[in-house]
Amino acid sequence: MSDRKKVTLHTLFNKVSNHEPITWLTCYDYPTAYLMEQAGMDMILVGDSLAMTMLGYETTLPATMDDMIRHSAAVRRGAPNVFIVGDMPYMSYQPSVETAIRNAGRFMAEAGCDSIKLEGGIEMADRIQGIVNSGIPAMGHLGLTPQSAAALGGYKVQGRAARSAKKIIDAAKALEQAGAFAVLLEMVPDRICKIITERAENCIIMSLGSGPHAHGQLLIYHDMFGLYPRFKPRMAKVFGNAGEVILNGLKQYVQEVSDKSFPQPENWFNMKDEEYDELMGML
Repeated sequence: MSDRKKVTLHTLFNKVSNHEPITWLTCYDYPTAYLMEQAGMDMILVGDSLAMTMLGYETTLPATMDDMIRHSAAVRRGAPNVFIVGDMPYMSYQPSVETAIRNAGRFMAEAGCDSIKLEGGIEMADRIQGIVNSGIPAMGHLGLTPQSAAALGGYKVQGRAARSAKKIIDAAKALEQAGAFAVLLEMVPDRICKIITERAENCIIMSLGSGPHAHGQLLIYHDMFGLYPRFKPRMAKVFGNAGEVILNGLKQYVQEVSDKSFPQPENWFNMKDEEYDELMGML
């Protein structure tokens, strides 16, 4: 495993102070987490996007707390030194502050996460405050919030109009004042992200499709490697088409098994002739 030091809140705030961008990706499984650890990733988000990328649902809404805990624990085992954020799934925090605290605690106690993230603006500030007051680092999420995409009119940029932009700016400050150590801005215009970042006093601002002016960047792992077949978001850069490589390998496997060119002797195991002869005598 990696011999790097554990990434902590102190590490992240030091990077902000030193004007060093923070690196952040989604991850849902042990082997991918292991690779991210070796790559030197600062943060991992075990996102409720796993409902879509891993489980094949059309939206993030079907992800459950049990799903999130299982995947978060696997990621922690693969990346012991990365700062891991557990994504609070739909209806795990909306009903009440008490519900939010209890479920946030599960991420920490059962999965070993370093913090949690939840969606929503000023109306969720009391959830953030309650979680933080319970000793759990909490992150907000503004702009396109997938759990409420239907209410937002679909998966589209948020904050292009002056009034809606002002609402996002105010919400970011409210979450910061409630104790959020960070806020993720998803699909917000770059100039709005810049304003929020410049006004943040003790809060890390992260960008997902919101431009270069934040303290760091987040991408969805499956988008950046061509592993999600339904669509490719505009904000995602494909860093390597692993999906194509895997598909070609699968096709080759089907072909070689079908034409009996696989397996070859190096792909199976033998027994000694004398043992085989003894076995045949027994039979």
